[in-house]
Amino acid sequence: MNIQQEIKGYLHYCQYQKKLSTKSLKAYSIDLKQFLQYLSATQEQCLTKSILSGYIMRLHQIYLPRTAKRKLASLRAFLNHLEFEEVLEVNPIRKVRTKFQEPKELPKTISLKAIEKLLAVAHQEKGLAKTQWGMVVALRNAAMIETLFATGMRISELCTLTAENVDLDDGIIRIMGKGAKERIIQIGNSEVLKILRQYADCNHLCIQQSGFFFVNRLGSYVSEQSVRCILNNFKQRAGISFHITPHMFRHSFATFLLEEDVDIRYIQKMLGHSSIKTTQIYTQVALEKQKAILIMKHPRNKISV
Repeated sequence: MNIQQEIKGYLHYCQYQKKLSTKSLKAYSIDLKQFLQYLSATQEQCLTKSILSGYIMRLHQIYLPRTAKRKLASLRAFLNHLEFEEVLEVNPIRKVRTKFQEPKELPKTISLKAIEKLLAVAHQEKGLAKTQWGMVVALRNAAMIETLFATGMRISELCTLTAENVDLDDGIIRIMGKGAKERIIQIGNSEVLKILRQYADCNHLCIQQSGFFFVNRLGSYVSEQSVRCILNNFKQRAGISFHITPHMFRHSFATFLLEEDVDIRYIQKMLGHSSIKTTQIYTQVALEKQKAILIMKHPRNKISV
């Protein structure tokens, strides 16, 4: 079996049949080429239990558990594909113990006070704009931050959001998530809708020409790195000392809804999670906050017996 050729064919299948995102394809390509390099280094071309065990051990030596787990998942998906296509008679990954303990890391959230400061700085930009393009940028940046918090969408989903998927009349945003899975989010806040409409009205020609909703000066979509830079700038001007990432808005969105007693299955759908297990991590965040509140704020602390 020519493993290099099989990897090439599998990536082609992922791109044109599974319709995976560019980011997922890149990760699969890196992970599988790394496995190919390991086989070359060991001068092995046979997929055996011992070879796979050695590779998994190597992953654990080099990477943190989460990264090793992802790379292993890429390899497992590839081997399962070969088995399904009957390239492999026996899938060796089934005979290898691949389960391992991954340390639980709670999602990091942003406090409502900090989000309020960030939004205040973002909206103040409108009053500082001196040119037409400056006003467009100010409205766009504020609209992007508002959208991140209002929808809980991923930064990749925000940047590639198309104009046709934004319906400001009905306040609906259609999001194309991982694996080309579609979900619809209703914008329920009038202030968020207002800034989105102001931006859309101010920049409608560029939006129409590019096809993307959030447009940069080159007439293309705003890059993820640009959003991070914009957010970092707002953070510094708001006097916030701790590190903030766009993904933390997604964590905050889910956690705050859970704290407001929103059913976790609704939150799962809004986040676009395939499994409820992924969403359940936010229950731990809510419990940790509850614990802190009861320790610090419970009236029993004021009673002395």
